[in-house]
Amino acid sequence: MAYFDAASAAPLHPVGRQALLAALDEGWADPARLYREGRRARLLLDAARQAAAEAVECRPDELVFTPSGTRAVHAGIEGALAGRRRVGRHLIVSAVEHSSVLHAAEVHEAQGGSVTEVGVDRTGAVAPDAFAGSLRPDTALACLQSANHEVGTVQPVAEVAEACRAAGVPLLVDAAQSLGWGPVAGDWSLLTASAHKWGGPSGVGLLVVRKGVRFAPRGPLDERESGRAAGFENIPAVVAAAASLRAVRAEAAEEAARLRELTERIRTRVPALVPDVEVTGDPERRLPGIVTFSCLYVDGETVLHELDGAGFSVSSGSSCTSSTLTPSHVLRAMGVLSEGNVRVSLPPGTPAEDVERFLTVLPGVVAGVREKLGAPVPAGGVRGAERGDEQSGAPAVNAPVVDTPAVDALVVDALGRRCPIPVIELARVIGDVPVGGTVRVLADDEAARLDIPAWCEMREQEYVGEEPADRGSAYVVRRIS
Repeated sequence: MAYFDAASAAPLHPVGRQALLAALDEGWADPARLYREGRRARLLLDAARQAAAEAVECRPDELVFTPSGTRAVHAGIEGALAGRRRVGRHLIVSAVEHSSVLHAAEVHEAQGGSVTEVGVDRTGAVAPDAFAGSLRPDTALACLQSANHEVGTVQPVAEVAEACRAAGVPLLVDAAQSLGWGPVAGDWSLLTASAHKWGGPSGVGLLVVRKGVRFAPRGPLDERESGRAAGFENIPAVVAAAASLRAVRAEAAEEAARLRELTERIRTRVPALVPDVEVTGDPERRLPGIVTFSCLYVDGETVLHELDGAGFSVSSGSSCTSSTLTPSHVLRAMGVLSEGNVRVSLPPGTPAEDVERFLTVLPGVVAGVREKLGAPVPAGGVRGAERGDEQSGAPAVNAPVVDTPAVDALVVDALGRRCPIPVIELARVIGDVPVGGTVRVLADDEAARLDIPAWCEMREQEYVGEEPADRGSAYVVRRIS
């Protein structure tokens, strides 16, 4: 089985495993006690803090261990906002932050605070000028991830941190995806991370608060971890987290170069092997091991199931793999295709042979899913409008097509059907209207709002816009080629 979902959780590093087993015997006592076992536990905890601080490039007394990366984010945001409540209650986040940041922003807004969400371009990157333009006199905190967890795009943290510093606003950086590859550049104020992203054990997060940053911990006070993370420290897990971080950093330069070559191989060859694919994320400013692409006319959940059966564990931002049946907020903010989305995130040590096998299996998997859905078949993989003579022999999905009085307009009723069905039905009939004619797609699936405009851009048709309908929405497309 080839595990390609390291962005969710990386396999435990061998050094981390050894440290965990050793610390189970040596680090079980209360590090706050003065007897021998307590002193031994304190030495292990202090050594782990020193090692983690060296990796972050901060002072040891600026770093605390939390029960998870999510808890580090929540504690960091809550504490920074509370510490600067006299300044104001305005919070800035990017539109592609991890859900832990966005959930904290929702709570802040529900409690009377204000939130500005800075948009991103189609690569998933924020513009430093746009971020700086959102700063206000009442801004208490700004948040920006170091690199995106879904598409791998690296954010301009140093430039944003400079603008925040000039405005006197602390910047919290979620470094969960990038910390294993190197320290975060820039004059940031707070930083969070999660050990299971770099090959440490789950249940360990980092929260760094630079000296001079006003910070007021929320909740009942606790003497542990400077009052910023309540509860007895999980010393064996903390020791393993620090040991694995040091180990992956020692291998980072060589392994990053190797994984970049493998992910570039995927980025280049998938569009050549599979027609109608959009590769997402910045092609240059990205993490070494993450590559994401979306396939037209594909049910993402089925693709993941088929790939799992073929021996590949991958992830997806498609709506059909979400418990809410809505597209990933990251893909939505980028304005890229969400249907058939596949995220490949390679853990260190991934064999090149596994990537080659993946590239061999993927075309057949996608073709098989498209055939089952009755999707149009591209003529030789050439981009352009699908015509009736390019359709597959598979039976059509029974979404009724109703002629309107005008001969140059069609209405596709896809109400009650999940994407990619509305997009497939649009593709099947676009050739039935003349150039300049329109197709109105009636759909009530949230993903259609993203996928129909994305289809138009990929197929060089004009997306006219969304219109209200009795049920759902009407998405209007004009044929221009």
